[in-house]
This record gives sequence, C-alpha cells and structure tokens, in this order.
Amino acid sequence: MIAVDWGSSSLRLYRINDAGNVHDRRRSAQGVFACEGRFREVLGEHIAEWNDPDILMCGMVGGRGGWREVPYLDCPVDCDALANGLHRLPDDLLPGRRLWIVPGVRDSSQRVADVMRGEETQLAGLLDSARKGTHVVCLPGTHSKWVTLIDGRISRISTALTGEMYALLRRHGTLAPLFPETDGRFDPYGFDAGLQRAAQPGGLLHHLFGVRTSALFRQFEADALPSYLSGLLIGHELNATGIFQAKPRPAQVHLIGNDRLVGHYAHALTAMRVGVLRHPEELSAGGLHRLWSRHQSSAPTGSVP
Repeated sequence: MIAVDWGSSSLRLYRINDAGNVHDRRRSAQGVFACEGRFREVLGEHIAEWNDPDILMCGMVGGRGGWREVPYLDCPVDCDALANGLHRLPDDLLPGRRLWIVPGVRDSSQRVADVMRGEETQLAGLLDSARKGTHVVCLPGTHSKWVTLIDGRISRISTALTGEMYALLRRHGTLAPLFPETDGRFDPYGFDAGLQRAAQPGGLLHHLFGVRTSALFRQFEADALPSYLSGLLIGHELNATGIFQAKPRPAQVHLIGNDRLVGHYAHALTAMRVGVLRHPEELSAGGLHRLWSRHQSSAPTGSVP
C-alpha cells in the first residue's frame, strides 16, 4: 500500500509492504495549502514510480479546503472505528488507484469543540499497546495536541497554538527585532528561565512583554532569547493542560514528533518531574498501515476493498 500523510504545510509518502515495513519514502513541501488545489497532479507526480493500487491518506487533505472534506468521528474513538470510517474517493480521480482518507476526530465534551486531522494515525500506532488504563500523549508542533487515551480509545483532545505563536512572535511585531536571524543552538539556561517565568503570576500576555524588557536590560544574550521565548510558551502550554494538578498525576507523557521539538518538550517535562517516552514522527506510517490492515480484515469475504 501507499501511506500518505498530507498536512497543511508538508507532504509525506511511504511505500509499505504487507508486513508493515517502509521500503521507500518521499517528502515534499507541497502541503495542502501550498499545492493550490492540484491534489491529483501533485500526488500522481510523487507516486509515478510506485505501482501499488491502494492509497490511504490522512491529514488536512481530508479537511475543509482539502481534496475532500471527510466528517469527524466523535470521541471516544478506537482503531476499529477509524478503520471502519475510512472514506473512499471516486475512482476517476486517479485512474488505476483506489484512494481512501482517514476521518479526523472531534472532542465535543467542552463548550468549544476540539479536533485533530492526521494525528489520529500516529495515535493508531499506540492504541493497541495502551488498551488498559489512562495514557497522556503530546504531539508538539504548529498546533500542539494533548490527547488522553483511556482503555485504548482516543477520549479527550486539547490543542494549543504554541508553535504558531512562536513563529509569529519571532518574525512579526515589536519583539521580532530583538531576536537573531536564526534560532541557533538551544540555550538551556534561557529555556529554563522561560519555564520558571510561566509558573509565576501575571499571565501569558504580561510575560510576553517581559521578553522585551529581558532584552532591554540584557538579562540574556540575544542568542538565548529564542530559547527563553520557547520555554515561556511551552511552560504556559504545559500549565494549561491541567495534568500537573490531576490526581493521580501522570507518571509519564508519550511524546510524538520530530527530534528537535520533542527534545524541548522532554526537557520541560523532565524539569517538572514528569517522565517521558519518545516516539518518532514517522509513527503515522505504521498507524496508516495498521488502519488499512484492520479495514481489509473487516471487509466481507470476496468483496473488493
């Protein structure tokens, strides 16, 4: 099969054999918002050398503004629900291929709903090993996701725009000129200072202005300011999750994502005396294969998947 993780800013494709092993991959910056509606052409170009007929996609490709909007499934959701909810696209979109999209997941337990698209496939790689008890998962990124798994089901979702806020403050507004052109190295002193500041009274908006005064009075070198801002934003995100006030407090948090971001969150959680278990960003490839295998096994005998 071909597994496609098609997000708003990036496109990742994996060719996976029946055993679930990835034996070829592609990566592109032609995300949903960058390909300008040329979904068929972009996908066709990237898989031209792969002759596998079945293609399973996840991410914003199934969201509003994507190739086809696929309805959300409501929490709680397990692997079987995701596999049974795969949405098949018309055969004429890409002749000779069978296209499917994984539905997103919606949490309507609060006054304002929360959602995910794409992350559910990464979680699918964990659900079978989290069949019992409660597990906390963080997927850091532009929009960081905090997910509670209960007895093998996605039960609660909470999203923070931490990565997006960091990028906006670094490039625009009155704080932007204070920072160096590139983030450079991670500064643990600046990052820890940001974490500690986030735990103090005043609130995020007041603390953000403090980034300016920290630079004005040379509390940090310019190269340390990005780490200070990162620690401040991540600290506020962690405090807002409420997991540290929960009883019993979670012993560990599963982290899924790229090494750099996962490293920042692992540093923050460890400083707060919470254990971490890291998982690679490419967990989505295994999750997509798992959902496809479940979908095939549930199809009536003799039917065409």
